[in-house]
Amino acid sequence: MIRSEPVQPHLDQEETDLNLPTAWKSGSLKYDDLKLLAEGGTAKLYLTTDQNLSRTVAYKTLHADLRNSDIETKRFLREARVTANIQHPGTLPVYELGRDREGQLFFTMKKVDGRDLRKILFDLAQEVPEVVDDFPLPRLLDILIQVCQTMAFAHDLGVIHRDLKPANIIVGKFGEVYVLDWGLAKVTGSNSIIDKDFPSDPKSKDLQLTPVGRHYGTPLYMSPEIARGDENIDARSDIFSLGIILFEILTLQSFAKGEDIIEIKKMLLEDPCPLPRERVPHKHIPKDLEAVCLRALKRNREERYQKITDLLADLKRYRHGQEVSVYWYSSWEKLVRWNNRTAYLLIAIGCALAGAGLQALFDK
Repeated sequence: MIRSEPVQPHLDQEETDLNLPTAWKSGSLKYDDLKLLAEGGTAKLYLTTDQNLSRTVAYKTLHADLRNSDIETKRFLREARVTANIQHPGTLPVYELGRDREGQLFFTMKKVDGRDLRKILFDLAQEVPEVVDDFPLPRLLDILIQVCQTMAFAHDLGVIHRDLKPANIIVGKFGEVYVLDWGLAKVTGSNSIIDKDFPSDPKSKDLQLTPVGRHYGTPLYMSPEIARGDENIDARSDIFSLGIILFEILTLQSFAKGEDIIEIKKMLLEDPCPLPRERVPHKHIPKDLEAVCLRALKRNREERYQKITDLLADLKRYRHGQEVSVYWYSSWEKLVRWNNRTAYLLIAIGCALAGAGLQALFDK
């Protein structure tokens, strides 16, 4: 299906060539006409214009009623600084951190045109034709590979995200993939109060959003160790969350089933891990890709992939038609894979020879 992309407005010379005003606007004064984009439990995200550069930016600020909260202020500052310091193609550039004229914290960052993975998976489950065309399984796996690359870079810096979920993954219109919302990130070695857990509301039904002042992470995507309230959370918790995302990519269904946090925790800590192929028996899910998913979802973190680069390597192997490290291939499966690779190679050679022959005819 061929669809035309929306036409981008041309840059206006009257905007690019404007002289800077004599009364220079700095800090929050240069941002005007804030338009609300999204609102979460602790912060609001706006779309606004930097008047000095004549560019559109995303503007994030704490809720007014949290401005005097020491914990939420520190979390907000950490999100801005962690995002700014993970200088990777998979994170948004932070432009500025400051206070507005009322003393409220804010930071600005790149505005991305795109859609989040949660919406993509929802539309796929609803079989929206253009989304089905745009996001086949190979592309979804490539998106997950890019997320793993970003997280591998973050882990090397000693940063654990702790709230990975499809809603925090944005796919831009140029194919770029960003990991967002580092407000719950833990920096290795930190024992700050903002890393401590708080009593949870067991009857909360807010399972898609990150609870405020409760267990870290979104209930539907938290690891067993976070659900237990363990103190020594490490990078393997992010690997579990990525396993849940892969499960949802394969099944287009939620990994955890439950009406509240108590049921979600029981499923994470006690119930057998659901198998993608059993959850959607009508759908073809490759056994080796399912094995990759299940290894990431091991309840005991000692049995999971120990490093995100191990998960990344297996995802890349699968995408390249190679054998993954966590699945035992039967002789028949190996033969089929060898035949498929050989067939692709012969086709490629045939196409190359045919092209060379045609070129020779035209050169005569």
